[in-house]
Amino acid sequence: MVLLSFDIEEFDMPFEYHGKISFEDQISISQIGLTRILDLLKKHNAKATFFSTVIFAENSKNLIERLLNEGHELASHTWFHSEFEVKHLRESREKLEELFSTNVMGLRMPRMMPVDENEVEKAGYLYNSSVNPTFLPGRYNNLKVSRTYFKEGNVTQIPASVSPNFRIPLFWLSFHNFPLSFYKKLASDTLKKDNYLNIYFHPWEFAEIKNPEFKLPGFTVQNSGKEMVERFDQFVGWLKSKDYQFGTFQEFYKKIES
Repeated sequence: MVLLSFDIEEFDMPFEYHGKISFEDQISISQIGLTRILDLLKKHNAKATFFSTVIFAENSKNLIERLLNEGHELASHTWFHSEFEVKHLRESREKLEELFSTNVMGLRMPRMMPVDENEVEKAGYLYNSSVNPTFLPGRYNNLKVSRTYFKEGNVTQIPASVSPNFRIPLFWLSFHNFPLSFYKKLASDTLKKDNYLNIYFHPWEFAEIKNPEFKLPGFTVQNSGKEMVERFDQFVGWLKSKDYQFGTFQEFYKKIES
C-alpha cells in the first residue's frame, strides 16, 4: 500500500533561514499548493492523509471540507507549526473533530519533533507518524529506530519510509533533489521489502516559493512549484501503472491491526 501524506500548515519555513513572510502569505501559499495537490489526487483517483495544524484548518475550511468530501483523511499536525505545548495534542485533535465532524485518529508532529508517547496516548491518538528513521544532520539521528511500523504502548508508530539499504530517506527533500529515476528505484525497493511506502510532502512545495525575501536555500526550492506538480504527477502515474494500491493511514492502521 502507498501511504501519501501531506503536512498542511502555515508556511513558516522562511523564518528558519531569517527570511520574511506575512501570515497571510503563509496561509495563501499553502492553500494554492493544497488545491494543486487535491487536483492531482483526483486525477489519479488516489487517496491520501492530510496532517493539518488547527491554524491552517481554521483559515482553510473549504479546502479541508473538499479533501474530506473526496475521501481523504484528516489527522493532526498540532495547533501551530512553530509553537508547541503538550496540551495542544488533545486540543488540536478535538478542535479538528469539532470543526469538521470527522474522526481524527493520527498525529504527526511539526518538523518530526520528538514527543512523549504517553502524552500521545493520553490525548487519544491511535497512531503516530512523527519519526524519520534515519540520520539527518542538524535535525535528528534515528538510526536505532525500527524502519517499519511498531507498537509503543497502545499507539502504533508508523515511521516515514527509508530505503532497506543504508536507510536513505524518501521524504520530500529527496523527492526534490534526487533524479526521479533514482527516487523511483528507492521507492520500488522499499515497497518490495516492506509491502508499504510512507512518504510525506507539504502543500507549499507545489506553490511558487522562489522569493528572495524568503531566503530559502536552493535544496529546499529545487523542483518546486509547477515543476513539483509535473514531477509528482509523473510519480503517482508511475505508481498507478505498477498497480500499487493507495490508502489512508486510517485504512492502513485497520489493516495491520486486524
